[in-house]
Amino acid sequence: MSSQSASAGMMPGDPATTPTERVLQVLLEMLPAGSALAVSWRDWALGTGGLATDQASTALRRRAEQILADGDAVLRPMPGEIALTWENNDGNARMALAAVPGEPLDAAASASFSLLARTLVGATLDTARAHARIVSLEKSKRLQQALYEIADLAGTDLEMSEMLRRIHAVVNSLMYAENCYIVLYDDQRRSVRFLYFADQKDPYIAEPDRDFSEEEMANSMTFALLRHGQPLRGPSTVIRQKLGVIRDPSHGPDSQDWLGVPMRRDDRVCGAIVVQSYDTPASYADEDRALLGYVAQHILTALDRKHAHVDLERRVEDRTHELQRANRELQAEIIERKRAEKLQSALFRITDLAITSESLERFYADVHAVVDELIDARNFYIALLGENKQTLQFPYTIDERDPMRKSRRIGNGLTEFVIETGKALLADRTVISGLAEGGKVIQHGPPAYSWLGVPLFQGDEVLGAVVVQSYSPEVKFTAHDQSLLNFVAHNIGNGLARQRAQESLRVAHAELERRVDERTRELAEANTQLRAQISERLRAEQRLTHQATHDALTGLPNRPHLLDRLSAAIERARHGDGQAFAVLFLDLDRFKLVNDSIGHAAGDELLIEVARRITMTVRGNDVVSRLGGDEFAVLMEYADDEENIRELCQRLLSVLARPMWVAGRELYPSASLGIAVWHPRYRNGEELLRDADAAMYRAKEQGRDRCAMFDEAMREAAMHSLDLQADLRRAINNRDFLPFYQPILRLDDGEVVGYEALLRWQHERRGLLTPPDFIDLGEDSGLIEQVDWLIYEQVVRQIARGGDGYVSVNVSPRHFRSPDFADRLLAMFEAQGADPSRLRVEITEVALLDDAPRTLRTLSTLREHGILAQLDDFGTGFSALSYLHRFPISVLKIDRSFIAGIGDEGRPESLGLVRAILALARTLGIDTIAEGIETDEQRQALLELGCSFGQGYLLGRPTAEMGGVALV
Repeated sequence: MSSQSASAGMMPGDPATTPTERVLQVLLEMLPAGSALAVSWRDWALGTGGLATDQASTALRRRAEQILADGDAVLRPMPGEIALTWENNDGNARMALAAVPGEPLDAAASASFSLLARTLVGATLDTARAHARIVSLEKSKRLQQALYEIADLAGTDLEMSEMLRRIHAVVNSLMYAENCYIVLYDDQRRSVRFLYFADQKDPYIAEPDRDFSEEEMANSMTFALLRHGQPLRGPSTVIRQKLGVIRDPSHGPDSQDWLGVPMRRDDRVCGAIVVQSYDTPASYADEDRALLGYVAQHILTALDRKHAHVDLERRVEDRTHELQRANRELQAEIIERKRAEKLQSALFRITDLAITSESLERFYADVHAVVDELIDARNFYIALLGENKQTLQFPYTIDERDPMRKSRRIGNGLTEFVIETGKALLADRTVISGLAEGGKVIQHGPPAYSWLGVPLFQGDEVLGAVVVQSYSPEVKFTAHDQSLLNFVAHNIGNGLARQRAQESLRVAHAELERRVDERTRELAEANTQLRAQISERLRAEQRLTHQATHDALTGLPNRPHLLDRLSAAIERARHGDGQAFAVLFLDLDRFKLVNDSIGHAAGDELLIEVARRITMTVRGNDVVSRLGGDEFAVLMEYADDEENIRELCQRLLSVLARPMWVAGRELYPSASLGIAVWHPRYRNGEELLRDADAAMYRAKEQGRDRCAMFDEAMREAAMHSLDLQADLRRAINNRDFLPFYQPILRLDDGEVVGYEALLRWQHERRGLLTPPDFIDLGEDSGLIEQVDWLIYEQVVRQIARGGDGYVSVNVSPRHFRSPDFADRLLAMFEAQGADPSRLRVEITEVALLDDAPRTLRTLSTLREHGILAQLDDFGTGFSALSYLHRFPISVLKIDRSFIAGIGDEGRPESLGLVRAILALARTLGIDTIAEGIETDEQRQALLELGCSFGQGYLLGRPTAEMGGVALV
């Protein structure tokens, strides 16, 4: 198929030459005689084209082209016409058909023809597209191989003529290039050289070394191309006309097609490659121009490499001359380096002498010998400060004119000057005379012509000096000699420190030997004792190991021992090679009563007997452990079902319930038992003990002297408790606790005299909670103290806002164990500017008895600042008269349980108890407040008994406001 628009005429029955023509003939044969047909297409690979039968008019052909161009916009068939337009499935080709049948077709025939036309034309274009793709791929493959070959040739070391000849052969395989030449252009000199020339008609032979100036080739198309700077393609006559070049037969015959491509280095034209055809017009296309441009750049690369090689050879020659000159300089440097190596060797010898010399005197002499090899050291001495720093000693001296230098007191000599300044001094007679005239130094000994001294250091301390001097003008010391002598002085310092250390070591060694002898005798005597001690220690270790894993009182395994056994049992159960097991947690009921009543010694005796009974009841392979106090645990394995566990628990409870004599008394102890059965959810023994403990507390709640097994309900309760505890911590952080105020009234006239601040929790999900919903959890976790302080803070802030009457707050016994409770509470009043006399603290009898001295101090401190104390729930505890005298109690609050019995015929004793409490309070001069007044009958009875104040739902419910003042 042609890639350009084309039309072909054909007659029915004529042999078709292309697939499209054959398809057109098939379609024509399906139409009645005298029909005409035209097809057009636009394809991404094949381009735009068309075909028509001989009978097709020009209008019909244009009709097909119009349908293809405009699509559905013009797809309105004329009378008797068939018009189609469609796209292939990939959407990258569009086709159109216009036909005029010789006779009208019915609808079915027209539809059948349209379907066949779509199918045949689409399939034919698909086939042509595939063929064109194959041809393109083959051509691309050949082109790629040729380009690789050109690149390889450009990188070889072939002679330039041979390389260009081979590149010409490769180019000739891709396009018509029998006639080809390559020129190199010098834009500065405006001349060219023909590096390569091959032509069928022009006999010229290339002369690569000859330059042709622009004047010699004034009418040359090659020079015109180089000046133009862009590729040119076409007949010679056309190009000359375009470039304004006159025809010159001396430059060769004209060609039918001429293609020239400049070679560029950056933005400069530096050559060109030209191919031409003498007999075939339009021999070259755009792709040939692109290929020739690629070849031109590789030729330029090869030329650059060749020129670089020549330049390299020139530079190598220049470098050789430079190296010869440098070699002469190096020889001189080698001589200097040998002298430096000799110096370095001498310095290393000095360093080695500081380590290997047998004595300090030998070290001084050896160092002098080494230094004498480097500088003139005929006159050399070492001066050291005495131990008292007041004298100057000369442990080593060699001098032509002063062979014996005696020690002297520190004066103003040159040596002392170096020691005092801590710096080297290089001086001749002029410098020495100047120092002497300035009063800085005094010359000792014969005058020197050149004098060099450096300080001798040990660490940061100056110990002395090293000095060389010359009495002859032929020997003059330099700065280099000074540097050398500085290094020598450093090594002398190291050697001196080493010699002194060795002397100390010798003395210490002798002392050590003496002590070793004495110690050997002592060790010989102690060896016998040590053997006996080792035996005793082994026995002690065994006792300690037993004590570390067993309870000291009962001799039973302790908690760590039990946890180890539990870990082993869990590990066996997890791997399926151990029996099922359970943990029993046992706690004695009312054991504290025994300690409090008949003493701790009796309690210990009771625990020993309980341990004996438990051990005698369980099986031999069960583990009985005392966890602490009156708590015991049993690790038992069972083979059948959990009923075996309950049977053992009942036996234990029965055995423990038998009477026992302790401290001359017959006791009937009882216990509560909790059971936790092994389950894969348990990760360690602590979790088993935790759940068994929870089950034990369930047994106590159910009435004691019984057992309870941990189940999912307990787990849910435990999880609920954990969730509530987490909520409690968040509520503290969010300050979700607030006081509700219940009024306290005078019963005779109903006047409000104060309020009790009651704790409430505004829970984020459950709404308003009262203390019974969370107070136990708060006490157990210790968080209740933080909650109390949140309430105290809000109450103090409310008092600071004004109002009448007092406010009472409940204080837990925990607060009285804190030594700074009173100070912290009073600090709140000071920070808010509130009156502390409007606050009262309500405490229970337990708080009074828990730590009586500390509680008394706290209440006294509060009373000094006007804060009174009220005794809450009076009558429900010990109710001892002694603490009413000892503690500053101002008010008794009668417990609601007594008030509830007033007027109840079934509880006549309540009235008598209230009457007694009121009489006691009047005798002691203490006010009373009745709690929980809920009926008018109770209020009237309390008035008759002489009770002055009361609170309860009858008198007023707790609210978030106090006296009509809303809380902040």
